[in-house]
Amino acid sequence: MKIIYYLPSLHIPGGLERIITFKANYFADHFGYDVTIITSEQNGQKPFFPLSEKVKHTDIDVKFDFPSNQSKLKKLLLYPFKYQLFKQRFSRYLYDNRPDITISTIRRELNFLNKVQDGSLKIGEFHVTRYSYHANAFKNKNIAISFIKKLWAKSFVEKISRLKKFVVLTHVEAGFWPELNNIEVIPDPLTIFPDTVSLRTTKQVVAVGRYTYEKGFDMLIDCWKIVSEKHPDWILKVYGGGDHTTYDALVKKLQIEATCKLENSVSDITAKYLESSMFVSSSRFEGFGMAITEAMACGLPIISFACDCGPKEIVTDGVDGYLVQPDNTQELADKICSLIENPTLRNRMGETARVNSARYNLEIIAGKWKELFERLVDQ
Repeated sequence: MKIIYYLPSLHIPGGLERIITFKANYFADHFGYDVTIITSEQNGQKPFFPLSEKVKHTDIDVKFDFPSNQSKLKKLLLYPFKYQLFKQRFSRYLYDNRPDITISTIRRELNFLNKVQDGSLKIGEFHVTRYSYHANAFKNKNIAISFIKKLWAKSFVEKISRLKKFVVLTHVEAGFWPELNNIEVIPDPLTIFPDTVSLRTTKQVVAVGRYTYEKGFDMLIDCWKIVSEKHPDWILKVYGGGDHTTYDALVKKLQIEATCKLENSVSDITAKYLESSMFVSSSRFEGFGMAITEAMACGLPIISFACDCGPKEIVTDGVDGYLVQPDNTQELADKICSLIENPTLRNRMGETARVNSARYNLEIIAGKWKELFERLVDQ
């Protein structure tokens, strides 16, 4: 079976890049699929996560956002030309290679993908949540802008409805799309499952994610101020990509520099889980919560805001962690303190988390994709 994926680039150490890479590798190495990943903005850089020798990678070299310091006006003026070039090169690659299945990560290729008559079945993978995506992300009081956003959202749904399948990560997310009848639910797989687990004896809490609004690290820092006053010998370490200058300023303002450390992304995040005793998620919203399942695989109990998608389907409250009322930093702090003060409970929850995480093993999730591919092709 010949499969083509598209995502903008592979050089970023993000969750989407990691998931696509690991799935592509597994499909090629274990199922014998002919897998190609198309990118458009690789810019000559190596993929951050290693690709199997059996996976092909081609970049069609249409850099919408490069250079990053270009003015908004210049970017706007160049966009139509770049888009047409992108459409032309992307479509030509499909016509020349004739895959059985083309998988979109729901970017600008969605605008024309259904019209490309290359014979392939078109599937979309949605790695965020509907109400945090583009037109639905933020409310706007401007009537004209709101009207445009509604038109965009309607067009977006229409294009998704024409895909053979639209794959989301949780059953809650599936419920956000009542107008669609082509939805499939397949969660993200674990990309790690170490032979050893955390001993949960270090006085360290870990959080992982990009330094963006949706990850809620501003609330986590406020929460840690409460925890630190009660347990000044414990440390919070956050690992993620992006600019954390704003969060550094908040840490300084709250005078918790000694116990709250904001770090950049690391290549071996497993080691950071294993040296910690629990994992905390402060996300305002999630598409899934891959860092949560990774931490569970490393034997860490989870304390997480119960945002709509992800944590509520992954974490069993009171069994392998705690689910906290969204945005309630006091309750988040209380649950962290509870596990700090009760090592027996911490260990029991961590051991259960490890067992429960196994349902997301790559072999199991890849099998769900294989069943989907074969069912669609057989039809």
